[in-house]
Amino acid sequence: MHFEPVGQRSRPTRRAVLGTIAGVAASGVAGGYAWDHHHLGHGSDDRGGTAADGTGTGPSARPTGAHTFERLSVPDRTVARAADGGTLATFTDGARTAVLTGPTRSFSEPRTTEAKVTTDAWVRVLPHEWQRGMEKSAWFKGWFRKALGDTSPDVFAAAFEYSSAGAPDKHNASGVRYAGTAHFGPRNAKVNNPLDFAYHDEQSDFYDYLGIDWTFPDGTRVQPAKARYGDVDCSGFQRLVWGYRMGIPVHNTNTRGTGLPRRAFAIAAYGPGRLVIPDTGEQPTDLGALQPGDLVFFAIIRDRPFIDHCGMYMGLDDQGRHRFYSSRSAANGPTLGDLSGRSLLDGTDFYARGFRAARRL
Repeated sequence: MHFEPVGQRSRPTRRAVLGTIAGVAASGVAGGYAWDHHHLGHGSDDRGGTAADGTGTGPSARPTGAHTFERLSVPDRTVARAADGGTLATFTDGARTAVLTGPTRSFSEPRTTEAKVTTDAWVRVLPHEWQRGMEKSAWFKGWFRKALGDTSPDVFAAAFEYSSAGAPDKHNASGVRYAGTAHFGPRNAKVNNPLDFAYHDEQSDFYDYLGIDWTFPDGTRVQPAKARYGDVDCSGFQRLVWGYRMGIPVHNTNTRGTGLPRRAFAIAAYGPGRLVIPDTGEQPTDLGALQPGDLVFFAIIRDRPFIDHCGMYMGLDDQGRHRFYSSRSAANGPTLGDLSGRSLLDGTDFYARGFRAARRL
């Protein structure tokens, strides 16, 4: 299980490419990404089923017995604990993101990195922003009881249904392809270096990927660009996963509003949820407040202190490094790989130097 220390945690004090996410395909896709799903419960290594949609058939890793709730701070949150003290779930005040402990999964992308992220974190979206004491409400008791045993696709599984390394197409009842390999954007003929951040063009939003018209809550109606079908830039990818797939509202401006604004800098400044690492203009050195699923933000245009890239934090990789997933130009879509910059938040690599802030939706 995840470990949540008792008491406070200390507060956490260039654009060469943009890249992201993924899905759940059977592990071992040749030349692509691999998603290995197996179940670990109380020290056992019983293996459960692996399915193309991120579901599992093995025993749950979550205890079903008595549990307690504890309040922690920085950020203010409620932690559900099993009888043995292990963490069952974490709920952060002001955020809809819930992280539950479940069957262990491994995410990898052999074509772009040797690193692998193995995690027992399952990222879910609550129907309401969490507030202190909500564990006593009727809606939560029913939700939590179901969530503890749920192995249907979570945020990570949905994100990997768009992996640039290869993900199978999925269509809804209306024939819309809502999942499958995503790319970053159209080829920019003015740029010759494939590792340049502008080799593939930005400006592709979730409705471009879907190829459908979209009406936003303020009545604004947009049409997809045909040349951008199947494409999402970094913030468009997060809107595709958290908005279109997970139901968090989105709007079409870069100002304050209900839900996710359009660009990375606006999501960092005005997005829903709460900042867990504020932007000080410098690379954060204390990453202790991060949890899987947090959005992470970068200023990667040289000599310009401006947030211009975002991704999703996945946790520690097999080398103990903080790894994220984002849609980028060099990989031409969602990636956790290391083309033209390692997907790391710590250290002195390209993206780590540009890391500035984190928000929990």
